[in-house]
Amino acid sequence: MYTYSVLFDFTESVFLAMGCPPKDAKLAAEVLLEADLRGVDSHGVARLSGYVRLWEAGRINPKPNMRIVHETPSTATVDGDGGLGLVIAPKAMDIAIEKAEKVGTGWVSVRNSNHFGIAGYHAMEALSSDMIGMAMTNASPLVAPTHSIDRMLGTNPIAVAVPTKKQPPFVADFATASAANGKLEILQRKEKKAPVGWIQTADGEDTDNANELKDGGALLPLGSDLTRGSHKGYALAAIVDIFSAVLSGANYGPWVPPFVAFLDPPADPVGKGIGHFLGAMRIDAFRPADEFKENMDRWIETFRAAKPKKGEKAVLIPGDPERLTTEIRLREGIPLLQPVAEDLFKLGKKFGIKF
Repeated sequence: MYTYSVLFDFTESVFLAMGCPPKDAKLAAEVLLEADLRGVDSHGVARLSGYVRLWEAGRINPKPNMRIVHETPSTATVDGDGGLGLVIAPKAMDIAIEKAEKVGTGWVSVRNSNHFGIAGYHAMEALSSDMIGMAMTNASPLVAPTHSIDRMLGTNPIAVAVPTKKQPPFVADFATASAANGKLEILQRKEKKAPVGWIQTADGEDTDNANELKDGGALLPLGSDLTRGSHKGYALAAIVDIFSAVLSGANYGPWVPPFVAFLDPPADPVGKGIGHFLGAMRIDAFRPADEFKENMDRWIETFRAAKPKKGEKAVLIPGDPERLTTEIRLREGIPLLQPVAEDLFKLGKKFGIKF
């Protein structure tokens, strides 16, 4: 187990060593560690070496000149100048919140960015301002559309955070694929098989080989196959891709640059970098905030009271598992797989930072 503060200080030091300004290094570490706290281990410090390799390959700008390239009172398009998505996305969300404070809602589409960590972090930014937050991003093409064997879409997550009065906030954060690639990476480190329905072979056959992507296979959309609704997962991923990239001028579909540094970005890009889409809606732009939050409390209480299936303890609300995991990990520490710890140790040696 590792304490939050130890991992935070180490991660912040690595981003500083990459040349990030102090405020950006702190913000990037905060976003990354939020994933570990919430139990989304695939998107936490396990990804740190990936960001370093992208920086070494010249694909991450540690000191970006982020700027608004188009805007209206309620919308903006932001160019991230190749910066860390961990930094660009929170700053873009700040713009959305600022616009929502003035006119009721704010929507920001981002281009020329990189992987932004967990979508939930950015959606939750809006909660403290009595706003509903939304966040989505496109990602490296690893997912085959329904009926296809070609990798065309990313795992393209969607997150929505809704404020409450007394109950914990509603926070939905999910990939539009059957599983995020990071979960496959965890299975690979543990040398375990993947559940059938997560991935297909290069010929489109079901497989439980967690390493299948390396042999030309593809992740499957949410729903796995047509009879289980994969066309719906495909549609959700497509919406994220369009909102995040076609709308902003980022790369979309198969042109999205890969997260791994050993693969070059497509030679014929259709946009700039990776794209995000972030939104904030002020509750009192629709109805009095207190009334809404009281109703949200009742909504949550009602669903918690739903009768569970045999063998299940209780009905959970989106955000419950992550919130409970955060409480435990702040108290007891954050577990790291041995390969991840070894990876961080090597990073420490590279930069002369003790781990």
